[in-house]
Amino acid sequence: MKNSIYAFLTLTILISSCKSNETERPHASLETPIAKKIPKELTVHDDTRTDNYFWMRLSDEQKNAETPDAQTQDVLDYLNAENEYLGKAMAHTQGLQDKLYNEIVGRIKKDDQSVPVKDNGYTYYTRFEEGGDYALYCRKKLEEGAKEEIMLNGPELAMGYAYYGFGGRSVSPDNKMLAFGIDTISRRQYTIYFKNLETGELLKDKLSNTGGSAVWANDGKTVFYTTKDPQTLRQNKIVKHVIGTNQSDDVVVYEEKDDTFRCWVSKTKSDAYLLIGSFQTLSTEYRVLDANTPNGEWKVIQPREKNLEYTIDHFEDHFYIRTNKDAKNFKLVKTPVNKTEKEHWVDVIPHRDNVYFQGMDLFKNYLVAEERKDGLRTIRVIKWDGTDDHYIQFNDPAYFAATTSNLDFDTDVLRYRYSSLTTPNSTFEYNMTDKSQVLLKQDEVIDSSFSVDNYTSERLFATAADGTKIPVSIIYKKGVEKNGKNPLLLYAYGSYGNSMEPTFSSTRLSLLDRGFVYAIAHIRGGQEMGRDWYENGKLLKKKNTFTDFIDVGKFLIDEKFTTSNHLYAYGGSAGGLLMGAILNMEPDMWNGVIAAVPFVDVVSTMLDETIPLTTFEFDEWGNPKNKEYYNYMKSYSPYDNVEAKDYPSILITTGYWDSQVQYWEPAKWIAKLRELKTDDNLLIMDCNMETGHGGASGRFERYKTLALTYAFMLDLEGVTE
Repeated sequence: MKNSIYAFLTLTILISSCKSNETERPHASLETPIAKKIPKELTVHDDTRTDNYFWMRLSDEQKNAETPDAQTQDVLDYLNAENEYLGKAMAHTQGLQDKLYNEIVGRIKKDDQSVPVKDNGYTYYTRFEEGGDYALYCRKKLEEGAKEEIMLNGPELAMGYAYYGFGGRSVSPDNKMLAFGIDTISRRQYTIYFKNLETGELLKDKLSNTGGSAVWANDGKTVFYTTKDPQTLRQNKIVKHVIGTNQSDDVVVYEEKDDTFRCWVSKTKSDAYLLIGSFQTLSTEYRVLDANTPNGEWKVIQPREKNLEYTIDHFEDHFYIRTNKDAKNFKLVKTPVNKTEKEHWVDVIPHRDNVYFQGMDLFKNYLVAEERKDGLRTIRVIKWDGTDDHYIQFNDPAYFAATTSNLDFDTDVLRYRYSSLTTPNSTFEYNMTDKSQVLLKQDEVIDSSFSVDNYTSERLFATAADGTKIPVSIIYKKGVEKNGKNPLLLYAYGSYGNSMEPTFSSTRLSLLDRGFVYAIAHIRGGQEMGRDWYENGKLLKKKNTFTDFIDVGKFLIDEKFTTSNHLYAYGGSAGGLLMGAILNMEPDMWNGVIAAVPFVDVVSTMLDETIPLTTFEFDEWGNPKNKEYYNYMKSYSPYDNVEAKDYPSILITTGYWDSQVQYWEPAKWIAKLRELKTDDNLLIMDCNMETGHGGASGRFERYKTLALTYAFMLDLEGVTE
């Protein structure tokens, strides 16, 4: 549920007259799709809502049936009609879309390769061959002259599939077997396969309806994996499988019966323990098992409690635990492996009111802490013997930094990733002893005119209506004047405590080089400024997310970056809810809005516990079976608050197989907008009939939707090339 997008222009003045002249709008003469209305009354708490488009909801059985029934055919007809209208309304931009697409993919290195990662006698990496849409997953032995082994050939495996998504990949401790997950529907229901890496043989073992990854016990023949409830797609069982047996013989070792929790299985960095984690928004619980005894008994670390969250890792004779116990911004504690309950927890990094503790990486001689202060991520290096405690220094005004792929305990070298709005994604190795570092790789931008010196980034603070200071990360091409005439794309997410990082995007250059300003609003509901930032943007404070975004938009106008005639907004998934809310609250403030896979039918979705994600998100949105939450949710739910008034131009994207936000939410929303809106502005929806929440699976195909998105905005600005 997250994403980002961008912004431009040089020729701006001609546009207002173009916008006001309806005869020049290519879509004005087109007949818009009209969805049939079948009123359905939905009554809760003595309040009745009438949903004219409830009929658009199909079950998985209906979608998967070989022959569509009448209702399914009606839905397909409507979605296809919207796609046909989209094609006609945007036909005049096809040349621009093609140019944008070619620009975007042209900047991507076609034969790229990841930085190799060492593990258990091998280096592992992925690489792309020229023209390949899918990666090759490879390894080499750690010896001079070792030959490459292609474990999985993505282009060959994906051949003939409209969608081919890879899940997790894990190699057995003896390096002989590979477990990997595949999803060919885009529903995030993976089948796990096993490959003998010595012979290349695909084993008969096949595990269906899984979360996508398998975790090996140390015996090299036993794996643990998650299965999903076939209707809600909740990961609710942990299952044990022995290589060479049928899935029907597998043993359920844990079932999560509380439908507000999900579960997963993993392994500690030390490879000493297997972990089962159960979690909901505000509570977690872990079980551990000695990885050498896969048939043993699992032990609970600390029984679940409301509002108690923790994650664990292992080092020597202690578990190290990140927790919010008596620590709103989280802290690090440790506990002996044989005394794991919370009364035995001892602080390692105490709680601080002004620092949010994000996580840790454990080494033989060092503890590495990932922290966030003043909204920016930091990497802190602490020597276990107490002789050193320092932060790695970064210079950009806004940036992203995080540790990555540190699988070896016995090393003084830390690997981390770094990016900023002007700096492409970079991988460094940092010597924690002498503080020297080496750049291993920086993503190449295949464009002779590109230079980081061509762009300026800023980090500003907007003031919300209640006085709260909202961080804003901004990038634009040098030479752009703050004269109020620039088109600007404002992006945000603002849910689940997910922080939106100010990272580089080569795709964004297509907007920046045409004069757009791009800004990220780090609004409440994320966790950029600590735990309170999240707490004040959820449940009965959710509207802060929406008003923060609006206030940032007003701030950018006041600062002369843009005006309402050139201001665009973008958000996806829960950020699509944000788009729907700000469209209802301040429709005149935006020239165009892009809502990607938008969560817009909040009340009906949260009332239906058969829909994926509903039950374990009550702590995020509230449970509308409670009248207080119902009334509050209804007051901002985008679908429930569409009115007969003018709206700006809107582009909606969705996927027919989306398991996170079902396709019928955006479909119903656009139908209701068409029914009630009083303007002639462009309203279009792109429904990909072959994909789900994340879009196309190939590395290039997905950029066709992005090219459409850019063309949508540029066309509104009068830019044709």
